[in-house]
Amino acid sequence: MRARLAALGLALPDASAPPGAFVGAIRTGNTVTVSGQVPLKDKTALMTGHLGGRVSLEEGRECARWALLNALAQLERIAGGLDRVAGFVRLAGYVAATADFTQHGAVVDGASELLREIFPRCWPHARIAVGVGSLPRGVPVEIELTALIGDAEG
Repeated sequence: MRARLAALGLALPDASAPPGAFVGAIRTGNTVTVSGQVPLKDKTALMTGHLGGRVSLEEGRECARWALLNALAQLERIAGGLDRVAGFVRLAGYVAATADFTQHGAVVDGASELLREIFPRCWPHARIAVGVGSLPRGVPVEIELTALIGDAEG
């Protein structure tokens, strides 16, 4: 899977420890739930702000992609490798937005489309895109992911 990422010009960041009293991901049987991940690059927020404010739709989509890469790093760590992923159940996207912003789904599409590029055999997944007033570190997007692992061992 690392080769697939490289072919797409991507690399996973290091799975960082969560900034609170929770884990980055947890496995129950063959299901892994990844806690909400924000768009960090080199452990720094890619950008801050709200969609409909100073963050453009394209910037929001890029933030969703980075948040997904951080989620995949957590998934890889707990699953023992991304090659073990059998599918994705749900992707939840939270978008910090102004009250009049209505393109939450288009922002979260940045993560969904990247997930399909990386894991074409694991398509599709259920999804929710929610507008919120603020997110941790002031970032515009947070992504949560639920995945299935190919076996119930481990």
